[in-house]
Amino acid sequence: MATLSVLAAPLSAEVPDLSWMAGYWLDCSGGREASEVWSGPRDGLMVGHTLTSRNGRSGFEFSHIRPQADGALAYIAQPSGAPPTVFRLLRHDAQGIVFSNPENDFPHRIIYQRRGDQLLARIEGADDDENRSMEWTFNKTELNSRCPR
Repeated sequence: MATLSVLAAPLSAEVPDLSWMAGYWLDCSGGREASEVWSGPRDGLMVGHTLTSRNGRSGFEFSHIRPQADGALAYIAQPSGAPPTVFRLLRHDAQGIVFSNPENDFPHRIIYQRRGDQLLARIEGADDDENRSMEWTFNKTELNSRCPR
């Protein structure tokens, strides 16, 4: 699986254009089917959801990206409908973004990077003092496409 680089661009005061994340994305690797959908940005808000299935079991996550009251951009995750966890913008460039919450148990960082018709996603951080990560390579595809059986 491709390794995502942590972006080095400094944080800017303006909200970055994340239209490159919009669309329907599908990852059929590792025996799983993971689909992720992101709306295009509308008045500073993007809404997404992920559905993952493997071995007859499925899970979901609701997410959204929007400026907080202080103006800082944040990724808000709700895996399996859990209470929201906020990850604040750490850095970005034209085709990638990193959000961070070092106080969260796992992950500490959420990273997205666009490469052509692929959206690379990575979560990383320490869990019980052990560094770990998970990665997905999503391919842009038609809405509600499925992995080959």
